[in-house]
Amino acid sequence: MRTPEIVLVTRRECHLCEAARDVVGRVAADIGAPWSEQLIDDDADLAARFAEEVPVVLVDGVQRDFWKIDEARLRRTLAAASQTDQH
Repeated sequence: MRTPEIVLVTRRECHLCEAARDVVGRVAADIGAPWSEQLIDDDADLAARFAEEVPVVLVDGVQRDFWKIDEARLRRTLAAASQTDQH
């Protein structure tokens, strides 16, 4: 099994981002996977790409969810990603 790359894209002072951080942190801890957070406030490219969609969850670089992060869907996505062989 491989560990998928999990990135949460957020912005400062965002209540949806706080809730997403809780969900991503809980799910990642449960499966033993690291995750990172990127602020669009600090990155013009991310801001241009996701300005109206934050928070956004990326798994292995692919957008998988946005706004209200669904915990069950994230668990299913990560389970599938951990089974995928990346060459």
